[in-house]
Amino acid sequence: KVARQLQPSVVWIGDAEKMFYKKVPKEEKELDPKRLKKDLPKMLKSLKVEDRILIVGTSHKPFDAELKSLCKIYSKIVLIPRPDYASRYVMWGKLVTDNGGEVTGALDLSSLAKISDGYTQGHMVQVVRAILTERRVDQLDKRPLMAAEFVAPLAKIDPVFQDEEESFKSWYAKTPLGKKRAKAALGKEGEEETPAPGKKGNTGSKKKK
Repeated sequence: KVARQLQPSVVWIGDAEKMFYKKVPKEEKELDPKRLKKDLPKMLKSLKVEDRILIVGTSHKPFDAELKSLCKIYSKIVLIPRPDYASRYVMWGKLVTDNGGEVTGALDLSSLAKISDGYTQGHMVQVVRAILTERRVDQLDKRPLMAAEFVAPLAKIDPVFQDEEESFKSWYAKTPLGKKRAKAALGKEGEEETPAPGKKGNTGSKKKK
């Protein structure tokens, strides 16, 4: 009702997997995280074509959810990859300035981008906010930011390891959009391997004279 009154609206649902748990953890049973599983579809059906409302769900443990139920609610599921070096370099500078900091020659963004390999965008936001407190921002004129300040809070966070990333990719490959992209990729590979009409492929053998 609130979303309808304040259109255009974006409704964000954090930990979207909890509503569709395969098995509810003991510590969360009292909270009854699956209570909206039946109600949410009804709410979505009540939306009209002219309603400018976007439902966005985010999750860092999607494999804990029943895939079919999750896909019925979310028509598009997008896997957000870890940022590469170039993206991390730009993001560090942007996050620092957006949170009241200043990028000077004393702040080695290249080193920050290298040591943060394996960390997500959310991790980077968390670290910047932990460093750039109101008191630290007030000290910037006398003491510019340095890359070393970000190392300690970054080290307290577990990065996304390779095996975990593969788990996300495997899960995503089972979603409708993941399957569609996989088929599209196979189609392109097939087109590249198929020889053009009128041309014979090289068999690698020669005729004897």
